Amino acid sequence: MNGMALLQIGFFLAILLLLVKPLGAYMARVYAGGGHPLVYALGPVERLFYRLRMTITELAPLIRERKISPVELTRQALARIRELQPKLNAFITVTEEWALNQAEQEEKEIVAGRHRSMLHGIPFAPKDLFYTKGIKTTAGSKILADFVPDFDAAVIERLYQAGAILLGKAGLHEWAYGMTSHSQHFGPIRNPWDTDRIPGGSSGGCAAAVATGMCVFSLGSDTEGSIRIPAAFCGVVGLKPTFGRVSRHGVFPLGHSLDHVGPLGKCVADTALVYQTTTGYDSRDGSTLDRLPDAAVFVPNACLKGKKVGVPRNFYFENLDPEVESVTRKALAVFEILGAELVEIEVPDMEEFNAIARLILLAEASSVHVRRLTERRQDFGDDVRSLLDQGRFILATDYLNAQKRRRHFVDAFRILLTQVNTIAMPAVPRTALQIGQAKIEIGGEECDTRVVVTRNTRALNLTGQPILTLPCGFSADGLPIGLQLLGATFEEKELLEIGHAYEQATEWHKRRPDVVSRATP
Repeated sequence: MNGMALLQIGFFLAILLLLVKPLGAYMARVYAGGGHPLVYALGPVERLFYRLRMTITELAPLIRERKISPVELTRQALARIRELQPKLNAFITVTEEWALNQAEQEEKEIVAGRHRSMLHGIPFAPKDLFYTKGIKTTAGSKILADFVPDFDAAVIERLYQAGAILLGKAGLHEWAYGMTSHSQHFGPIRNPWDTDRIPGGSSGGCAAAVATGMCVFSLGSDTEGSIRIPAAFCGVVGLKPTFGRVSRHGVFPLGHSLDHVGPLGKCVADTALVYQTTTGYDSRDGSTLDRLPDAAVFVPNACLKGKKVGVPRNFYFENLDPEVESVTRKALAVFEILGAELVEIEVPDMEEFNAIARLILLAEASSVHVRRLTERRQDFGDDVRSLLDQGRFILATDYLNAQKRRRHFVDAFRILLTQVNTIAMPAVPRTALQIGQAKIEIGGEECDTRVVVTRNTRALNLTGQPILTLPCGFSADGLPIGLQLLGATFEEKELLEIGHAYEQATEWHKRRPDVVSRATP
């Protein structure tokens, strides 16, 4: 072959390479469902699952415009579950056939021009505490391992009506009574940022699934921090709404005066969408209120000028892990940059009210399980059985006195929230603990991990006020740290708008755990 021929072949190959590179990038962009710039930074496996990293607000317009298929999105979510379930144990039940059938039906409706809501065609996975007709609802227990309800929880009904697609049931701490999500019956749920650590509880499977794209959003319950703690440990957003905003009909109870139902999502806007869909009066739940919330309005580059952010000078910034304190202080500085005024406040005696919340829950949880404790005592996990036994020794007079004292606590926070728009504090004093870790040092003393992890969340369930938890940074070893924002009763709109303004000024909510990039199709 002469030199001229070789030159021509070389020239042809160079032109071919120039054409192939942009074509490959274009195909990756098309396969990912749009021209998002982040796609270029992703490897081939991440591109396959890229849609599952998208938020509801990103996915919904593409589904409505038929650029993304709910069936394909559901298939990708199920593939993600198959890949990560052995690593994280985030699900108790996966309803693959159900999900695909539902996805096909929802896709037909959308193609026919009957797009119902922003959640239409979006896959989700609720905590396995919510009744689902024809699908097992275990409450993370051995006793209900084969229980199949004949009706749906009220919130599941509302999500079905909106067109959301059920992928399965997320794992939890047994009976929702624990903060590790380590079950003697189903095994430990693992934190996707470090699989040797807990995801928090009791809604640990919900947070782990959302963080890794196993589902787009989830529903959890919160009695002493069970939405907020997993959200903080797994780097997602969680909302505990005002008591009575969301029906608890068809949700297995833990503490009837403390239980709240709320969403977990990838960002504040997603959480707001799910909250807005599930809220409202329900005649089957006497605690619900006939008062519809105002929808939050999210604007780009929001300013918080005129807003006052309360910062407790006592309790909440005591006995913190130094990294948690440092990250939280930096988050508070962001509010100042956005125009908000930081106002030091004095909170009530939180040690006393943590003790009151614990006493109330011990009594209420024990009353829920009194018959099971007699008839199937051996089928409870050791930790849960111990707590329920303690509850049996609470005197009626002590319970009633605790409820009376609770009113003083509620009044104190009601007054504080007339002086500021929100109160900001660390969600949890520490980052996620090791699986099986029973003790942790705080203030120079060895303390039970349950006491430490629920320290900043437990008492706030007494007030019934809304609380938003969102990522505000990471530790040096790559573990998420969460900020909780407390709002006035019925002021979810303002709370979500403040949280969204902070979120838009930072990048923490966009980070995803390494387990995502290690996944294989």
